[in-house]
Amino acid sequence: MNVTELARKLNTNKDRLLKILPHYGYDIGRKAIKIDDKVAHQIIEDWGDIKKDLEKKRKKKKAERKKKKEEMKESLEEERGSAVELPEKITVQDFADELGMAVTEVISELMQNGILANKNQELDYDTASIVAEDLGYDVEQKTDQEMKEEEIEERGKIIQKVLKESDNLERRPPVIIVMGHVDHGKTKLLDTIREQNIIDTEAGGITQHIGAYEAAWKDPETDEKKNITFIDTPGHKAFTVMRSRGAKVADIAVLVVAADDGVKPQTKEAIQIMKAANLPFVVAINKIDKPDIDIQRTKTELSDEDVVPEEWGGDVPMVEISAKQKTNIDELLDMILLLSDMNEDEIKADSSMHAAGTVIESHKDPQMGAVATILVQTGTLNLGDPLIINGEDYGNVRNMWNYQGKDIETAGPSTPVRIIGFDVAPEVGDILDVSKEEAAEKVNVREKEMGQTGAQKKGVVDSGDDEEGKNTLNVLVKADVLGSMEALVGSLEEIDHEEVGIKIVGRGLGSITEDDVNKAEAVDAVIVGFNVEPTYTARKLMKEKGVDHKEYNVIYDIIDWVEGELEKLLETEKYTEKVGNLKVLAVFSTETREMTIGGRVESGKAIKGARVRVKRDGEVVGRGKIVNCQQGKKDVEEVKSGRECGLRFRGKTTIKEDDVLEFYVEKTKKKSLDLE
Repeated sequence: MNVTELARKLNTNKDRLLKILPHYGYDIGRKAIKIDDKVAHQIIEDWGDIKKDLEKKRKKKKAERKKKKEEMKESLEEERGSAVELPEKITVQDFADELGMAVTEVISELMQNGILANKNQELDYDTASIVAEDLGYDVEQKTDQEMKEEEIEERGKIIQKVLKESDNLERRPPVIIVMGHVDHGKTKLLDTIREQNIIDTEAGGITQHIGAYEAAWKDPETDEKKNITFIDTPGHKAFTVMRSRGAKVADIAVLVVAADDGVKPQTKEAIQIMKAANLPFVVAINKIDKPDIDIQRTKTELSDEDVVPEEWGGDVPMVEISAKQKTNIDELLDMILLLSDMNEDEIKADSSMHAAGTVIESHKDPQMGAVATILVQTGTLNLGDPLIINGEDYGNVRNMWNYQGKDIETAGPSTPVRIIGFDVAPEVGDILDVSKEEAAEKVNVREKEMGQTGAQKKGVVDSGDDEEGKNTLNVLVKADVLGSMEALVGSLEEIDHEEVGIKIVGRGLGSITEDDVNKAEAVDAVIVGFNVEPTYTARKLMKEKGVDHKEYNVIYDIIDWVEGELEKLLETEKYTEKVGNLKVLAVFSTETREMTIGGRVESGKAIKGARVRVKRDGEVVGRGKIVNCQQGKKDVEEVKSGRECGLRFRGKTTIKEDDVLEFYVEKTKKKSLDLE
């Protein structure tokens, strides 16, 4: 058998095959062209076990490499710390100096990443940063204007700093973030609290944009009205980034868990986010009106995640509710306000100060321009106030609306307001601090817009894997708002598979344009639009050029589509299925490459057209194919166990009495995309 043919049957590379086989007892040279048929068939039989062993060794090697990197990381952190700044280009020698490593160690690390380079060769920033991050460094680019996570963390501290500078702190309405699994009733709970229904206007019953809403709750005992602000976050895993940023502006969290469904992956994500943000929280066990609920099981699953109910000796209050039937909603609000009272020292602000707050939603409107929702966290924001975002002047407040769409002139602490007047849309998580007006410089609109649309550098974000032989799906992403774009790209980048991958070849905000179509055609990409449509000319151009495009208004539908497309890219898997054994009782005739034999089917069945392994004394001595089956003098398609029959065998092997014929069929099946 030709080595290339054998490699194709095994779904592997010829050179890789010749490299592997000597390690498993096969005396085959690295330059072999053909392999004896008997040996080749034995390799096919053994290949399953060989693959398992290779995978075991690969995992072991990966674990050893990870351990070595962790040890190296600890050593490097002790010597130089864990942060490094890298320029756009750097030589291997200078890169080694920056990392405090020997140049030979760096070259070795590059080789393990498939990069051959000498000490004088230049590395681009992307390559150098990947290697440095693998070694445990926090990497920053010296010329990069994009905000890093560390800077975002620093922004969050601005509000706390402003609060501490005031001597006139007063209680403000608590800010509540509602979190949970995608279909456990978050939005319905908010509907019930606000006494208005937004589900009907939201695609698929899931909130698509982060917003914030105010509710006034009347204490039934004292008739005192108390305001509460709710941050409404989407529930799908795609919004993990925005959800975590939302947690930074919240005082208290409500974790919604369905009593009939229990703890799900998104529930666990929410728990991790709340704990990382040190948020006090209450669990709302929802849907208690449904049949087949199991509240005790739900509490047990929560306890497994270290969320232990108060009645079980823990510190997490839990309220059993039905958002649909409005059951125990007052009790939930009571618990929220109780937690607010318990943390009152942290829920204060000075309304007399210049306003400071956080951007929780941002987009570009075709008629109004840049629009953003800001949660004022301290001070009072007024019409005409400067919009100082991260120390830069973005414009002035021209109009403000509250969550009901009513015009307002002032917004105090814990008030969410939608604002126009921005020269360029800010990003979700940006900090407004009006007090920094004097030191602020005018924002560079062009630079910000380029960064927001992914046009910096080459305008391409490659989240795929360039490994040779890996099939990839190219997509160009357009979205309506920055938060959605960030969440969608972040979720797509999480999709990881050893055989297939996704490449984001471009991204931007606003309608799909002719430029998008031309770029997609050049790299054979599918254009994916979230809450946006193509322009007339772009739609016409897509039809002319045959560029595929998808339009969605629910982000998790995009993820489902991508996973479906990746599954189509997986190659089919070949396997053999044993169907029966026959003992040879007689040999009737022998011709060139064909024999007529008689025998008894001892297990399974003999099938016309089946392939055959010829075994003698337990060893495979040859292979062939059954071209005809007879019972008596009648041709049949198959013969069942326990019956005698005549067979026409085609193959090179000379069959003898007492040989055993093992029948099998070759099948193929489509692999499934297992991302768990």
